Amino acid sequence: MSDLRKRIFSDLIEAMKKKEAVRLDTLRLLKAEIMKFEVSGKAKVEAGASEILPLVTRLIKQRREAAEQFRKGGREEMAMKEEAELKVLEDYLPAQLTAGELEQIVREAIEQVGAKDKAAMGKIMGVVMGKVKGKADGATVKSTVEKLLS
Repeated sequence: MSDLRKRIFSDLIEAMKKKEAVRLDTLRLLKAEIMKFEVSGKAKVEAGASEILPLVTRLIKQRREAAEQFRKGGREEMAMKEEAELKVLEDYLPAQLTAGELEQIVREAIEQVGAKDKAAMGKIMGVVMGKVKGKADGATVKSTVEKLLS
């Protein structure tokens, strides 16, 4: 069992014992996603950290989008619930890159690809996303690439 998987499952049990409703619901959802992934046959036996991180990232993105939609619809209490779940999920991501670190990686990718304009943005994004997997949000990477190419 991977360390990340162990941590998620032990935190789930701890949340049950402490009766932390939001944390418990969020971890149950994450556990269900992991189990669904494992049953689908995509995982060899058990999902490792490299397979769990994209699941966590996807759930975080869903929570961000849901909170935004709830705010647009005037449902502040639901938006706050989604953001609370988002904070729980963010605990399972690796440390995020700072703006300076991300900028340095993007500059290196631009040099590597030999890009001069935004036409090569897809190639740059591919290189950068491969390097920062799980450590930076795609939207943040995109805005950094656009800023440095302009």
